Amino acid sequence: MNWDTAGSHAGGQGAGRRGALDVSAYLVVGPDDTRGRSAASVVAAAVRAGFTAVQLRAKRQEAREQLALLAAMARAIGEAGGAGRVALLVDDRLDVALAARAMGLPVAGVHVGQKDVPAHICRQFLGREAVIGLSAHPADLPHLAAEDIEAADYIGTGPLYRTASKPDAGLDADGRFEARSLGEIAAFTKAAPRPVIVGGGLRAADLPAVRRTGAAGFFTISAVAGAEEPEKAARAMLAAWNEAEGAGR
Repeated sequence: MNWDTAGSHAGGQGAGRRGALDVSAYLVVGPDDTRGRSAASVVAAAVRAGFTAVQLRAKRQEAREQLALLAAMARAIGEAGGAGRVALLVDDRLDVALAARAMGLPVAGVHVGQKDVPAHICRQFLGREAVIGLSAHPADLPHLAAEDIEAADYIGTGPLYRTASKPDAGLDADGRFEARSLGEIAAFTKAAPRPVIVGGGLRAADLPAVRRTGAAGFFTISAVAGAEEPEKAARAMLAAWNEAEGAGR
Protein backbone atom coordinates (compact mmCIF):
# COMPACT_ATOMS: atom_id res chain seq x y z
CA MET A 1 0.00 0.00 0.00
CA ASN A 2 1.26 3.49 -0.86
CA TRP A 3 1.75 5.43 2.37
CA ASP A 4 1.26 8.71 0.52
CA THR A 5 -2.29 7.83 -0.46
CA ALA A 6 -3.41 5.45 2.29
CA GLY A 7 -5.71 7.01 4.83
CA SER A 8 -6.84 9.73 2.47
CA HIS A 9 -10.17 9.94 4.32
CA ALA A 10 -8.38 11.10 7.45
CA GLY A 11 -10.83 13.89 8.22
CA GLY A 12 -10.40 16.57 10.82
CA GLN A 13 -8.27 19.20 9.13
CA GLY A 14 -5.04 17.36 9.90
CA ALA A 15 -5.48 17.49 13.68
CA GLY A 16 -2.59 15.87 15.44
CA ARG A 17 -0.75 14.85 12.28
CA ARG A 18 2.82 13.61 12.59
CA GLY A 19 4.51 16.87 11.74
CA ALA A 20 2.88 18.69 14.62
CA LEU A 21 2.74 15.79 17.09
CA ASP A 22 3.26 16.70 20.75
CA VAL A 23 3.02 13.84 23.24
CA SER A 24 4.36 15.73 26.25
CA ALA A 25 1.03 15.65 28.15
CA TYR A 26 -1.04 12.65 27.12
CA LEU A 27 -4.45 11.71 28.55
CA VAL A 28 -5.71 8.14 28.27
CA VAL A 29 -9.40 7.90 29.07
CA GLY A 30 -12.55 5.85 28.64
CA PRO A 31 -16.00 5.56 30.20
CA ASP A 32 -14.77 3.36 33.04
CA ASP A 33 -12.24 5.93 34.25
CA THR A 34 -14.30 9.06 34.83
CA ARG A 35 -16.31 8.54 38.04
CA GLY A 36 -19.59 8.65 36.16
CA ARG A 37 -18.81 11.79 34.17
CA SER A 38 -18.69 11.76 30.40
CA ALA A 39 -15.30 11.02 28.90
CA ALA A 40 -15.77 14.07 26.67
CA SER A 41 -16.08 16.38 29.67
CA VAL A 42 -12.81 15.08 31.11
CA VAL A 43 -11.13 15.48 27.73
CA ALA A 44 -12.32 19.08 27.52
CA ALA A 45 -10.94 19.79 30.99
CA ALA A 46 -7.54 18.32 30.11
CA VAL A 47 -7.33 20.22 26.80
CA ARG A 48 -8.22 23.50 28.52
CA ALA A 49 -5.40 22.82 30.95
CA GLY A 50 -2.95 22.34 28.08
CA PHE A 51 -2.80 18.59 27.43
CA THR A 52 -1.49 17.80 23.97
CA ALA A 53 -2.77 14.31 23.14
CA VAL A 54 -5.81 12.19 24.00
CA GLN A 55 -6.31 8.46 23.62
CA LEU A 56 -9.65 6.69 23.82
CA ARG A 57 -9.15 3.46 25.76
CA ALA A 58 -12.48 1.66 25.92
CA LYS A 59 -11.83 -2.05 26.29
CA ARG A 60 -15.44 -3.03 27.04
CA GLN A 61 -17.16 -0.91 24.41
CA GLU A 62 -18.10 -2.20 20.97
CA ALA A 63 -17.00 -0.48 17.77
CA ARG A 64 -20.08 1.71 17.36
CA GLU A 65 -19.89 2.82 20.98
CA GLN A 66 -16.26 3.75 20.46
CA LEU A 67 -17.13 5.73 17.36
CA ALA A 68 -19.75 7.68 19.31
CA LEU A 69 -17.20 8.33 22.07
CA LEU A 70 -14.64 9.54 19.53
CA ALA A 71 -17.17 11.91 17.98
CA ALA A 72 -17.98 13.38 21.39
CA MET A 73 -14.29 13.65 22.31
CA ALA A 74 -13.45 15.33 19.01
CA ARG A 75 -16.18 17.92 19.65
CA ALA A 76 -14.86 18.46 23.16
CA ILE A 77 -11.32 18.99 21.86
CA GLY A 78 -12.56 21.55 19.34
CA GLU A 79 -14.73 23.40 21.84
CA ALA A 80 -11.80 23.53 24.29
CA GLY A 81 -9.55 25.14 21.66
CA GLY A 82 -7.52 22.08 20.78
CA ALA A 83 -8.49 21.54 17.14
CA GLY A 84 -5.36 21.13 15.03
CA ARG A 85 -3.21 21.01 18.17
CA VAL A 86 -4.33 17.97 20.16
CA ALA A 87 -3.94 14.51 18.65
CA LEU A 88 -6.89 12.14 19.17
CA LEU A 89 -5.99 8.45 19.04
CA VAL A 90 -7.69 5.11 19.58
CA ASP A 91 -6.26 2.35 21.75
CA ASP A 92 -5.77 -1.00 19.98
CA ARG A 93 -8.55 -0.71 17.41
CA LEU A 94 -7.26 -0.16 13.90
CA ASP A 95 -10.76 -0.92 12.58
CA VAL A 96 -12.28 1.83 14.72
CA ALA A 97 -9.62 4.33 13.65
CA LEU A 98 -10.28 3.55 9.99
CA ALA A 99 -14.04 3.81 10.42
CA ALA A 100 -13.73 7.08 12.33
CA ARG A 101 -11.63 8.59 9.56
CA ALA A 102 -14.09 7.38 6.92
CA MET A 103 -16.79 9.22 8.90
CA GLY A 104 -14.73 12.41 8.78
CA LEU A 105 -13.73 12.39 12.45
CA PRO A 106 -10.36 14.00 13.27
CA VAL A 107 -8.72 10.81 14.53
CA ALA A 108 -4.95 11.08 14.17
CA GLY A 109 -4.21 7.38 14.50
CA VAL A 110 -3.92 4.44 16.81
CA HIS A 111 -1.89 3.20 19.77
CA VAL A 112 -1.04 -0.50 19.79
CA GLY A 113 0.64 -2.97 22.10
CA GLN A 114 2.69 -6.09 21.56
CA LYS A 115 -0.39 -8.30 21.09
CA ASP A 116 -2.31 -5.97 18.77
CA VAL A 117 -2.15 -5.41 15.02
CA PRO A 118 1.55 -4.69 14.32
CA ALA A 119 2.48 -1.03 14.08
CA HIS A 120 3.77 -1.35 10.54
CA ILE A 121 0.45 -2.81 9.39
CA CYS A 122 -1.37 0.08 11.06
CA ARG A 123 0.90 2.44 9.16
CA GLN A 124 0.10 0.75 5.86
CA PHE A 125 -3.63 1.19 6.39
CA LEU A 126 -3.64 4.63 8.02
CA GLY A 127 -1.04 6.30 5.83
CA ARG A 128 2.14 8.29 6.14
CA GLU A 129 0.67 11.22 8.04
CA ALA A 130 -1.13 9.18 10.70
CA VAL A 131 0.13 8.95 14.26
CA ILE A 132 1.11 5.47 15.46
CA GLY A 133 1.98 4.81 19.09
CA LEU A 134 3.57 1.62 20.39
CA SER A 135 3.65 0.20 23.92
CA ALA A 136 6.87 -1.53 24.98
CA HIS A 137 8.76 -2.37 28.15
CA PRO A 138 12.49 -1.68 28.34
CA ALA A 139 13.20 -5.42 28.05
CA ASP A 140 11.18 -5.54 24.81
CA LEU A 141 13.45 -3.18 22.91
CA PRO A 142 15.93 -5.74 21.53
CA HIS A 143 13.03 -7.88 20.32
CA LEU A 144 10.90 -5.24 18.59
CA ALA A 145 10.61 -5.69 14.85
CA ALA A 146 12.56 -3.03 12.98
CA GLU A 147 9.55 -2.34 10.76
CA ASP A 148 7.37 -1.67 13.81
CA ILE A 149 9.91 0.73 15.30
CA GLU A 150 10.15 2.50 11.96
CA ALA A 151 6.36 2.79 11.79
CA ALA A 152 5.95 4.15 15.32
CA ASP A 153 6.02 7.84 16.20
CA TYR A 154 6.53 7.31 19.92
CA ILE A 155 6.83 4.51 22.48
CA GLY A 156 4.82 4.35 25.69
CA THR A 157 6.33 2.55 28.68
CA GLY A 158 5.78 1.91 32.37
CA PRO A 159 4.41 1.46 34.90
CA LEU A 160 6.28 3.25 37.63
CA TYR A 161 3.62 2.20 40.15
CA ARG A 162 0.82 -0.28 40.35
CA THR A 163 -2.43 1.24 39.12
CA ALA A 164 -6.06 0.19 39.26
CA SER A 165 -6.62 1.71 35.80
CA LYS A 166 -4.46 -1.03 34.25
CA PRO A 167 -4.37 -3.84 36.82
CA ASP A 168 -2.36 -6.14 34.54
CA ALA A 169 0.29 -3.53 33.73
CA GLY A 170 3.72 -4.51 34.97
CA LEU A 171 2.86 -8.14 35.69
CA ASP A 172 5.47 -10.70 34.71
CA ALA A 173 4.74 -14.17 33.34
CA ASP A 174 4.14 -15.44 36.88
CA GLY A 175 1.74 -12.63 37.75
CA ARG A 176 4.21 -10.72 39.90
CA PHE A 177 4.25 -6.94 39.67
CA GLU A 178 7.46 -5.34 38.44
CA ALA A 179 7.68 -1.56 38.54
CA ARG A 180 10.03 0.30 36.22
CA SER A 181 12.67 2.30 38.04
CA LEU A 182 13.69 5.77 36.98
CA GLY A 183 17.09 4.35 36.13
CA GLU A 184 15.49 1.81 33.77
CA ILE A 185 13.41 4.55 32.18
CA ALA A 186 16.46 6.77 31.68
CA ALA A 187 18.37 3.93 30.00
CA PHE A 188 15.35 3.16 27.83
CA THR A 189 14.85 6.74 26.68
CA LYS A 190 18.53 6.88 25.73
CA ALA A 191 18.45 3.60 23.82
CA ALA A 192 15.03 3.87 22.18
CA PRO A 193 15.01 5.12 18.58
CA ARG A 194 11.71 6.93 19.12
CA PRO A 195 10.52 9.45 21.75
CA VAL A 196 9.39 7.72 24.95
CA ILE A 197 6.43 8.67 27.12
CA VAL A 198 6.06 7.30 30.61
CA GLY A 199 3.06 6.48 32.78
CA GLY A 200 1.55 4.06 35.23
CA GLY A 201 0.29 5.44 38.54
CA LEU A 202 2.05 8.77 38.12
CA ARG A 203 1.30 11.70 40.39
CA ALA A 204 2.19 15.31 39.77
CA ALA A 205 5.04 15.07 42.26
CA ASP A 206 6.69 12.35 40.16
CA LEU A 207 6.87 14.32 36.94
CA PRO A 208 10.00 16.44 37.41
CA ALA A 209 12.01 13.27 38.05
CA VAL A 210 10.36 11.53 35.11
CA ARG A 211 11.23 14.40 32.80
CA ARG A 212 14.84 14.30 33.94
CA THR A 213 15.09 10.74 32.60
CA GLY A 214 14.87 12.18 29.10
CA ALA A 215 11.26 11.17 28.56
CA ALA A 216 9.44 13.13 25.88
CA GLY A 217 6.22 13.16 27.87
CA PHE A 218 3.97 11.49 30.41
CA PHE A 219 0.66 9.72 30.12
CA THR A 220 -2.01 9.44 32.75
CA ILE A 221 -5.45 7.99 33.33
CA SER A 222 -6.66 8.22 36.91
CA ALA A 223 -4.67 11.25 38.05
CA VAL A 224 -6.84 13.39 35.76
CA ALA A 225 -9.86 11.29 34.77
CA GLY A 226 -10.45 10.12 38.33
CA ALA A 227 -9.76 13.44 40.01
CA GLU A 228 -12.45 15.41 41.80
CA GLU A 229 -11.58 18.40 39.60
CA PRO A 230 -10.00 17.10 36.37
CA GLU A 231 -8.95 20.48 35.01
CA LYS A 232 -7.25 21.46 38.26
CA ALA A 233 -5.49 18.08 38.38
CA ALA A 234 -4.38 18.41 34.76
CA ARG A 235 -2.97 21.88 35.38
CA ALA A 236 -1.05 20.58 38.40
CA MET A 237 0.51 17.82 36.33
CA LEU A 238 1.55 20.23 33.59
CA ALA A 239 3.02 22.64 36.12
CA ALA A 240 5.06 19.81 37.64
CA TRP A 241 6.24 18.63 34.21
CA ASN A 242 7.27 22.15 33.25
CA GLU A 243 9.08 22.59 36.57
CA ALA A 244 11.84 20.31 35.31
CA GLU A 245 12.23 22.43 32.17
CA GLY A 246 12.51 25.58 34.26
CA ALA A 247 15.15 23.94 36.42
CA GLY A 248 17.19 23.03 33.35
CA ARG A 249 16.10 19.39 33.60
